[in-house]
Amino acid sequence: MLTTTSLYSRCSAAVRRLLPLLAAAIVLTTAATAAAQPKREFRGAWIQCVNGQFKGIGTVTMQQTLAYQLDELQKDGVNAIIFQVRPECDALYESSIEPWSYYLTGAQGERPQPYWDPLQWMTEQCHRRGMELHAWINPYRAKTKVAHQTTASHVISLHPEWTMEYDGLTLLNPALKECRDYICSVVKDILERYDVDGLHIDDYFYPYPVAGVSIPDDEQFLADPQGFDSQDDWRRNNVNLFIRQLAETVFTTKPWVKLGISPFGIYRNKKSDPNGSNTNGLQNYDQLYADVLLWDREGWMDYCVPQLYWEIGNRAADYAELIGWWNDNIQNSDLYIGEDVERTVKFADTMQPGQHQLGQKRAMHDQMDNVRGTVLWYAKAAVDNVGNYGTLLREKYWKHKALAPVVPRLESISVPGKPRKLKCINVDGKNILFWTAPKSKHPETIAERYVVYRFDSKERIDLESAANIVAITDDTFYEIPPTAKKTKAVYYVTALNRVGRESAAEKKKVKTKR
Repeated sequence: MLTTTSLYSRCSAAVRRLLPLLAAAIVLTTAATAAAQPKREFRGAWIQCVNGQFKGIGTVTMQQTLAYQLDELQKDGVNAIIFQVRPECDALYESSIEPWSYYLTGAQGERPQPYWDPLQWMTEQCHRRGMELHAWINPYRAKTKVAHQTTASHVISLHPEWTMEYDGLTLLNPALKECRDYICSVVKDILERYDVDGLHIDDYFYPYPVAGVSIPDDEQFLADPQGFDSQDDWRRNNVNLFIRQLAETVFTTKPWVKLGISPFGIYRNKKSDPNGSNTNGLQNYDQLYADVLLWDREGWMDYCVPQLYWEIGNRAADYAELIGWWNDNIQNSDLYIGEDVERTVKFADTMQPGQHQLGQKRAMHDQMDNVRGTVLWYAKAAVDNVGNYGTLLREKYWKHKALAPVVPRLESISVPGKPRKLKCINVDGKNILFWTAPKSKHPETIAERYVVYRFDSKERIDLESAANIVAITDDTFYEIPPTAKKTKAVYYVTALNRVGRESAAEKKKVKTKR
């Protein structure tokens, strides 16, 4: 029996591009789409600061803004936030290594007033909503093109010999071991002090090429080529050394933290490599010196989020071609797709011109064997409901809650025990389920969150259906919503450990007013 992946590999490029379009045509109703929603799916959203949306707005306003975004994203079905905390070797958290970020207070090194720690606050807020929090850092970028003063404690000031200039940017030099060690010390510090679920980096490795501007490392390569004849291979090796060291840092400091990488959407074009995609654009391997497939083979990342920001039918980088290519080629890491919200709603569905492309793209996701999630670029666009995108998520595509997947590296970790002493108590006229955390002798089996399922008294019990999940919470209680008439229901509660492994269920029959 042919799988989607093997079918893709046997078809011509032209036919491959049509297969997802045909698949989209068969997704006919909201009910059919909702029924197909998986119980495990990564539904992420990037919240960035480098665009200046938080700069200088103050503690209260920023907290209100973020809380509103989290509430709306939770309604949309999002279960993971990727929060930018280190945009240019400065921090949106208390750090003894790097100064407070310019993109937080408007002046690098200036402590927020009233004082707060955005990373700590966001971690708590996400966990309260049953969401994961992934700390997003930009490893090499030391200064953007935005003009502002850097502090005496910034790495540019302390170690100018570690940096290089490129088209108005200041970057840490990927060739230097000192830079790799420095970045990993920052990562280790974050992991040791914050209860994050993931560590995330995006697509900035060597700088995006600018016509007529050369990377200023010729002398360094000639002085120490490290056995490489090709400068391109030498640069790729520099990045590989960093990714391997980053993985070792994450996996040894906190083994349960996921390491995610979000590369540019094209690995290689077919004209450069017969195994590349049928595209014609900038390439990770050749221009950014990012050998993403090597990192996948070596197990240096837990999940990969290629940025497929183009529309279906783009002549240079067709979304349909690229989702199939990444589906076929990422084999050892979880694969999530980076989606551009604004671009998706800007372009018409190629089968139904009266609609935009969200439905068509969601159908393609469903047809891919290896795609296990989506990350939205960017969170605010979904919150602002551009093109009705957020409404469609919450009412159709992500109508039911989903648990984040357990990444392959962590699947062998033991499951927690099931919740204990589940009971329903009437408190001031409200029916509330209470339970006690399971006992645990090992840190890996400690319950971190709980999943609550609801069934009518005569309904078939199916704990694998996302449609039956009514809550994902870090509380040990759940308030049962009031109903108009008396009814009998059965509630099941399971425990999730740090990596998302799920326990057996404890059940309780409840009589309520519906």
